[in-house]
Amino acid sequence: MLDLSVTAPIHNEEESIPFLCEKLHNVLSKLGKSYEIVLVDDGSTDKSWEILLEQAKKYPCLKLIKFRRNFGQTAAMSAGIKESVGNIVVTLDADLQNDPEDIPAMLAKLDEGFDVVCGWRKDRKDTFVNRKLPSMIANRLIAKMTGVHIHDNGCSLKAYRREVIGQVNLYGEMHRFIPAHAHWVGGKVTEMPVRHHARQFGKTKYGISRTLRVVLDLLTVKFLLTYSTRPIQVFGKIGLQFGAVAAILLAIVGIEALGGACGLFTAPWFGEDLLVKRPFWIITPLMFLGFCLQFIVLGLLAELTTRTYHESQNKPIYNIKEVVVSEK
Repeated sequence: MLDLSVTAPIHNEEESIPFLCEKLHNVLSKLGKSYEIVLVDDGSTDKSWEILLEQAKKYPCLKLIKFRRNFGQTAAMSAGIKESVGNIVVTLDADLQNDPEDIPAMLAKLDEGFDVVCGWRKDRKDTFVNRKLPSMIANRLIAKMTGVHIHDNGCSLKAYRREVIGQVNLYGEMHRFIPAHAHWVGGKVTEMPVRHHARQFGKTKYGISRTLRVVLDLLTVKFLLTYSTRPIQVFGKIGLQFGAVAAILLAIVGIEALGGACGLFTAPWFGEDLLVKRPFWIITPLMFLGFCLQFIVLGLLAELTTRTYHESQNKPIYNIKEVVVSEK
């Protein structure tokens, strides 16, 4: 087994790849450790794969993985982690916004006894509205619900010990929640400021819409980490709470209807036509219980079913077309 594996997902990064490979090789070759660089082509439609093959002829210790189609960043990161063999795994983006020069400092942080070191883009070179603001909102939600208080869950530059990362199966946008999984199993998680550069080539593939997907995955992570072995605790409590509210509303409606029919109440909001004049007493609870809560519950159950489907068959969430290893 090697000392270190560095992996990055690649999707339409033909201009960045040569610079990425050069920087990684220059940094890693000076560490005095055995290493590999695992780059995963996530169904690129440009010349990324051809350029990767050229880099494999130029640099040693390069392992290339090509997907049959685009499976997404989390799938590409999962493949890079699963196909790597290093005792320590470092992940980063391929767009050159993460700086490989920060890797030695992250390894030094691991040597202090930590299991996960997360990069913090303290001086982030991105636009505020569609990148920084959604990230700030997502990071606060994640910290609140997982109990892992780091500033920048979305930074791909992270370093992991194999014994922690090797036990995590990734789905959806789950790569940003690996620190939460590590914390849950007793791993020591920390963060450190890292450099962040403005994008030099191409356009960003992420926007404000991604925050919505992160929120949904956050609900799944919270459920799996807290209630996966006792789901009745979460669903039962919610059911009892809404049952109590429904019972109170039903009692109010019944009293008003009965009082109006018997002539006991003369107030304008009582009367025998109560359900016709004020149907929201019935419609609002039914809308919430019938749509919102039901779909959230179905989503969580579907997540459990998906994991059972994949993990019972040892079935990955991606399909590899080709693997190329450069000359050592």
